[in-house]
Amino acid sequence: MKELRVGIIGHKFMGKAHSNAWRQAPLFFDMQAKLVLAVACGRNMEQLHAFADNWGWQECESDWRKMVRSDKVDIVDICAPQYLHYEMAMEAAQAGKHVFCEKPLAMTYAQAKEMYEVAEKNGVTHYLNHNYRRTPAIRLAKRLIDEGKVGRIFHWRGAYLQSWIIDPNFPLTWHLKKETAGSGPQGDLNSHSVDLARYLVGDIKAVTGMTAHFIKERPLPDEQEAGTFKGGTSGTGKGPVTVEDAAFMMVEFVNGALGSFEASRFAQGRKNYNTFEIYGEKGAILFDLERMNELQFYSAEDPDYAQGFRTILATEPAHDYIKSWWPPGHAIGYEHEFIHAVVDFVDAVVCKKKIEPNFYDGMKEMEVLEAGLTSAETGRKIVLG
Repeated sequence: MKELRVGIIGHKFMGKAHSNAWRQAPLFFDMQAKLVLAVACGRNMEQLHAFADNWGWQECESDWRKMVRSDKVDIVDICAPQYLHYEMAMEAAQAGKHVFCEKPLAMTYAQAKEMYEVAEKNGVTHYLNHNYRRTPAIRLAKRLIDEGKVGRIFHWRGAYLQSWIIDPNFPLTWHLKKETAGSGPQGDLNSHSVDLARYLVGDIKAVTGMTAHFIKERPLPDEQEAGTFKGGTSGTGKGPVTVEDAAFMMVEFVNGALGSFEASRFAQGRKNYNTFEIYGEKGAILFDLERMNELQFYSAEDPDYAQGFRTILATEPAHDYIKSWWPPGHAIGYEHEFIHAVVDFVDAVVCKKKIEPNFYDGMKEMEVLEAGLTSAETGRKIVLG
């Protein structure tokens, strides 16, 4: 069996999610290659060694360029902040390594376009990890649409709402600086929504956006990460927040549908509220990530006396990926989407075929996100292409 050696860059939240996926995938799915967790890369060597020991990475490395160029690595998994994606992915592709990259792909559309072109030129498999595409309920939504159950689509309504930075004492982490994050919820959250909209509805041709800044300064951070914030700051003053706190968009799809996107990290009570609604001539689909095993479906072709939204529990063997998991009715969770991504990625590498979403999708996504911010700044509708 072919052996694929993985090198991962980053060991925090996404590093853990990806490590779990690389380890678990061969235990539940028939894989076409043996996976080796070869090298973990990060800046804090003490934390990195603890991470590697916990997840089973064979070696540790502090220099990501050295790791990317190493003969010990076939796949480069990028879990670093997005300002590093461009340089890392370009280096990996030019070294002939397959690239598994977290979203959003880049800081700008121009960067994303170059990343796509270089990956294609070098013949490597490139994947952008929008994990929600590999939720069985969302795959069911795609199937219903492709089979014509919804008919011509008229509307997309998407919202991705969180509340984790409402506290004005939340520190000025890298997520809140334009030079490291690129944008706020536009890139962090709307990137997921735009990817799902393109997957389910189609390409977008025009964008109108607006943004808001609710807290303009924050305390400088101490060593705590955003996910573990409990009120502690460095006590050395404040710094400016240089990304938006909320980003809304109205869009026109190429196929004539209209869409709306809401992304905010100031939605009190919402933890990870990723939802969409699709309305068509024959039916409608509703999805809520916080009930991720369920899909709501309405069919106008049902008889009048039986019409209404039905809730489908997407845990049957007929639903994508489920045969490898538990009996019907036994729910799967957030981490399973990453495992499904690893399974599909390895299949693409071994069979030398494309996987979606890839860097092309990341490029098209960045075009939309960038247009939304430009529209918010200028007050004009932006026509793409």
